[in-house]
Amino acid sequence: MDQLDMFAPISDNNKTIKIDNGEYIYIPNFYDKKIADTYLKRLISDIKWKQESMNMYGKQIPFPRLTSWYGDNDKPYSFSGITLQPHPWSPGLSKIKSDIESKAKVIFNSVLLNRYRDGNDSISWHTDAEKELGKNPVIASVNFGAERKFQLKHMHTNEKIEIILKHGSLLIMLGELQHFWKHQIPKTKKLIGERINLTFRVIK
Repeated sequence: MDQLDMFAPISDNNKTIKIDNGEYIYIPNFYDKKIADTYLKRLISDIKWKQESMNMYGKQIPFPRLTSWYGDNDKPYSFSGITLQPHPWSPGLSKIKSDIESKAKVIFNSVLLNRYRDGNDSISWHTDAEKELGKNPVIASVNFGAERKFQLKHMHTNEKIEIILKHGSLLIMLGELQHFWKHQIPKTKKLIGERINLTFRVIK
């Protein structure tokens, strides 16, 4: 992925959307289509993908997506009863990380990659509020491939917000959002192609 080092984001939009108990920034065209197409192709072929499983009612249930964890070598990540050990940063992932850090104003040390192979792959309601992430974590989500619905739901009021995550987009979740809002990528019956999502974070 080192050939991607020449690529740079094109959007300067940096408007913060404030909501009850949180805020976010959404930049739909952070990368232009040509750059996003190249990243998608390289991420599919170069990342060490694996289908993890979680224990549910005494059975091992495969996640409905492929995942991979990259980051600093001392930053494992635990969720849903599993612990992921980081692969070392690739040049391409390091370049994406550098691109988004100027927008998020955070130095990230890890990234969780999710690969949604079709509309049947999904992720259910959850928060990114594990103790390793600390209080009010900043989560930066970069998206390549098929457009998918990203849904937020307030844990107390049930208010819902829906964002269409476009190819090459950047979503940054800020403030108290992870402590008050769940989010998901629901399944869809539409015939769609692959989507790769990278969620950059800081493991304390």
